[in-house]
Amino acid sequence: MLPTIKWAEDKVIMIDQRKLPLEEVYVECRDADEVAEAIEKMIIRGAPAIGVAAAFGVALGFLRAERGEKLGPRFDKISKRLGRTRPTARNLFWALERMRRVFEEGRKLSLDQVRERLIREALAIEEEDVRANERIGHYGRTLLKDGDSVLTHCNAGALATAGYGTAIGVIRAAFEQGKRIHVLVDETRPFLQGARLTAWEIDKLGIPMSLITDNMAGWLMKKGQVQVVITGADRIARNGDAANKIGTYSLAVLARHHRIPFYLAAPLTTFDFSLRNGEEIPIEERPPEEVRQAGGCVITLPHIQVRNPAFDVVPARLITAIISERGIVRPPYLKGLAAWNRKSK
Repeated sequence: MLPTIKWAEDKVIMIDQRKLPLEEVYVECRDADEVAEAIEKMIIRGAPAIGVAAAFGVALGFLRAERGEKLGPRFDKISKRLGRTRPTARNLFWALERMRRVFEEGRKLSLDQVRERLIREALAIEEEDVRANERIGHYGRTLLKDGDSVLTHCNAGALATAGYGTAIGVIRAAFEQGKRIHVLVDETRPFLQGARLTAWEIDKLGIPMSLITDNMAGWLMKKGQVQVVITGADRIARNGDAANKIGTYSLAVLARHHRIPFYLAAPLTTFDFSLRNGEEIPIEERPPEEVRQAGGCVITLPHIQVRNPAFDVVPARLITAIISERGIVRPPYLKGLAAWNRKSK
């Protein structure tokens, strides 16, 4: 299996996550528009992976630039196109901002030199994401005990990142350490990332697991069959409020009621220190067909109105701890996250 996303000279190759787990199909993108479409159509998803894809999209866009062309307008056009794809994931905009800085620093250079710099920076973003996820796993594994049954939501594994994973990276690191871990994978309606993607990844890693429907979580908690809940995140405000796949808020409420620790795992590229709280996080509304269908089969009346917010926001008060490549921070989050922000500058 190739990585989630890979740079290959004049194209970007990514696994088509819509086809998993039944087919392992790879898609080639040869320009920025094709990368943008891949993000919009969920060929690639997961906040860190989207950030890497956006960086590669910018680099591809400059491979198609012509000599004598004004490069500033080209960068603006590419950046705007990629920025319209998924509004909630902070990593997308962080990657575009980083690529812009590199472009601005070298815009007086030749086209070949600008291309080289942008490709090099995109590859650095990819590599840094893998290393950050490995560090998240290193710190987070201390929170899991031998024999724990761990509930996770959506997909926060290698498929959602450049490699290794965030929430699944923590589980993976604990398992590789020798801890006996059992994973409860919820299906994650409506796009079924848990059933299709996380189950596929956990199976390949050889970690014991059970697949459950989303509405089983509360009952299993009541029966004492869940010791830990851990998820990824798509954007975290400076007070610790965190957006993640729709349904995460419900799990956090259930975990608090049953006195079960609820952890978030995310790289620093997911944190948006410009936002005071979760009320300021934009929430993407996805197409109604994702709710009207399951596995390509229509499951309801085709004319009824549908709501399909892709994310919800977990208040910081429901989060037991947040794990990043900097370590583990606990409440009060304003102080701890501010320290992380200072160190990253």
